[in-house]
Amino acid sequence: MKLLLHTCCAPCLIGTLSAIREKDFEVCCYWYNPNIHPYTEYKSRLNALENYTRENNIELIKEDYYGLREFARGVINNLDDKCGVCYDMRIKKCANYAAENKFDAFSSTLLVSLYQDHGKIKELCEKYASLYNIKFEYADYRANFRAGQKQARENNIYMQKYCGCIFSEEERYIKK
Repeated sequence: MKLLLHTCCAPCLIGTLSAIREKDFEVCCYWYNPNIHPYTEYKSRLNALENYTRENNIELIKEDYYGLREFARGVINNLDDKCGVCYDMRIKKCANYAAENKFDAFSSTLLVSLYQDHGKIKELCEKYASLYNIKFEYADYRANFRAGQKQARENNIYMQKYCGCIFSEEERYIKK
């Protein structure tokens, strides 16, 4: 079964892959992350993912679009739910791509993070699975989060210090 996996970064991919491969999926990573800012951070994460997928013979489809304006327009009037808007943008695009390109299912590495709203991500994936008539392959990968981070560190894979958007960078360094 061919699975399109929305991939936010290489460390989260590492944490997700072992569990997905237990199910014998053919994994294709999907990069679409207009939330990541600034541009240098965006490129660092994309380069790390490109290197990891190339070295591990994993297909990578890139929507290589630095979406500062699109992201800002999406969240500016929803700052209290900026994460929900961000998840929605990325999950909708992945589910639609999976359906249009005849994948059997889709999922997201966002489901591995201990810092994301797991319930909201699952809810949005189910919504778009229904809308686009594509299977959402659900699993709670959070038990693999620390192991993925550890493996990334051991292999000198670029690791970010915040979720991705400029607001998460602010929260990381200002500590509200």
